[in-house]
Amino acid sequence: MARLQRKKASAKKKAKSTAKTGAKDTSLKVVSAGKGGNAPKPKKAVSAPVPKPVAVKRNKNFLDKALQFLREVKVELKKVTWPSRKQTMGSTLVVIILVIICALFLGAVDFSLSNLLRLILQ
Repeated sequence: MARLQRKKASAKKKAKSTAKTGAKDTSLKVVSAGKGGNAPKPKKAVSAPVPKPVAVKRNKNFLDKALQFLREVKVELKKVTWPSRKQTMGSTLVVIILVIICALFLGAVDFSLSNLLRLILQ
């Protein structure tokens, strides 16, 4: 089954490459000519490989690439759903309160453990 899938994939690649290059399939198809089946099988015609056209592309320098990146960032940022000011303030307040609670808890644990160690070592 894997062999068949690989063959199909290569056929798709070939079709894509011929579509890109604009080359036509020049292979000949063989049609059987009679009922008897005693006729010799004709050989397939071998066509010369068609060279791929060389695409002339200019090398993009660093500035062109950076500008293209920034254009794409701008497009993507337009797709973002931004929270309202009220939602942002509420989320910020929740984060600040949780940080204060965690800091107080860790401070209390640190203070109690340091006092406990001090008592044990004396």
